[in-house]
Amino acid sequence: MAQMKRILCAVDFSEYSGYVAEYAAALAACSDAEVTVFYAAPSFDQYLSFDVPLTRIEDLVGGIMQGAHDKMKAFVAEQFPGKNVTARVATGYPAQEIVGEARRMHADVIVMGTHGREGLDRVIFGSVAEKVLLAAPCPVLTVRPRAMREDDEE
Repeated sequence: MAQMKRILCAVDFSEYSGYVAEYAAALAACSDAEVTVFYAAPSFDQYLSFDVPLTRIEDLVGGIMQGAHDKMKAFVAEQFPGKNVTARVATGYPAQEIVGEARRMHADVIVMGTHGREGLDRVIFGSVAEKVLLAAPCPVLTVRPRAMREDDEE
């Protein structure tokens, strides 16, 4: 039987992130696993070729990272009260950062939500969850927004 000792809970701080955290916490409770809650702030590297002063981009990224750290601290306190949870914030392309973090920490499973994009939105924006599924070094448990909304309505 597979054992879970390290769970990576990838969140985006959307309204559904708490629901994703519930799944990670439940898995951790069943297996006495460590949980790392992870958020990847978008990268602004692609804008370096524009005529925007580097200091403005650095200030923007610094502000985003500080806000992400503050949000993460509050999120972990709310979703994992009294639990020993590691919180990590990174900057970059979310799918790459999630897969990289899973490799670094030797995650046994990644728990993450999906936005449930369909049609043209999915073609244009792609799916972070799909990219993680294709590249992950371990199993991935995805939690769908539609399923969350249906549960909330009952």
